[in-house]
Amino acid sequence: MGEDDLSGADAETDEQHLAAVVAKPRSQVAIESLREEGVYDDARSVVEWTAETVAVPVTAPPAETPVREVVRQVGERRLRTLDDHLRERGWTDSEIDAAPGSWAVLGSVVLVEMGDSPRPQEVGEALLSLHGEADTVLARHGISGEHREPSVEVVAGVGDTETVHTEHGTRYAMDLSEVMFSPGNKTERKRMGELVAAEERVLDMFAGIGYFTLPMARAGARVTAVERNPTSFRFLVENVRLNGVDERVHAYRADCRDVVRAGLTEGKGRETDERDAERPVSQGFAEERRADRVVMGFYEAHEYLDSALAALAPGGVLHMHEATPDPLVFDRPLDRLEAAAADAGRSVEVLDTRRVKEYSEGVAHVVVDARIE
Repeated sequence: MGEDDLSGADAETDEQHLAAVVAKPRSQVAIESLREEGVYDDARSVVEWTAETVAVPVTAPPAETPVREVVRQVGERRLRTLDDHLRERGWTDSEIDAAPGSWAVLGSVVLVEMGDSPRPQEVGEALLSLHGEADTVLARHGISGEHREPSVEVVAGVGDTETVHTEHGTRYAMDLSEVMFSPGNKTERKRMGELVAAEERVLDMFAGIGYFTLPMARAGARVTAVERNPTSFRFLVENVRLNGVDERVHAYRADCRDVVRAGLTEGKGRETDERDAERPVSQGFAEERRADRVVMGFYEAHEYLDSALAALAPGGVLHMHEATPDPLVFDRPLDRLEAAAADAGRSVEVLDTRRVKEYSEGVAHVVVDARIE
């Protein structure tokens, strides 16, 4: 494939073949910025340009995103789909039908569920050819255990499972072999950053690596983030610093019920919190210390509704996530929420119900937004 520097005159005639050259370590940040600017061309693939850079396809020279240069890609048109790449490798139509239909690029890692696909290594190599900004392909086998730890396998590339993924301006550092990251929750993460008001007090009861905490804090909310998985907590603390929201996030490694009992929403977070988690505080939350908003981003969140309601100020908003069988959407989460509120002597005003994605076959990931009086 040839390459030419692009002058202004050439830009007018060959816009569909333009690419912005950026350093590999900042490719995800650049792609997100180009997408927000409206010039990212998602009909073409990012490809390696030099050993240190990638060429990101654009529809026009970017005006806001810093890039090293804008170039024109000439020569034969690149392969544009995974099917094309596999067919080039000699795959039959029936084999291609069994190949993955979707995957996610998270920083420098491609995360994919192989299913019944033949020759996973060839699929991985094809995905690396398709996504020049990535250097590792991970096959995801599932999530299990008390801390919802992923089971993954390196199928192609250098095998580096640590990465930094940028999403709507929020940066998430993670190790995909140790912590869960759900690409299907992207819209919900963005939405939470848009819902909160500046200086609003938020309790994120299952913070993970900062999935919802970070966009809310970046929007100006003051967030108490609770996570008991030590690996996820380590990345939560790193991500708070990475996004420059240290002054707006108080992080605790603890069971969220212990934090609620201790009434710590305005306390000072620690990287390790055994003293806070074990401290006997009988009075719980004082009225003026309660949260304006509580986020329960865990599929079995209903088991913690008593703690969530204890932490939520009158008139506050609760966001309750649940994995619900299709026949029970949305009846089961609403019934559980209303029963817990009745036990606490409080009333529920449902603001919104949403199906986020399919959790598994016949089971939906849903969210209920409710104001609790």
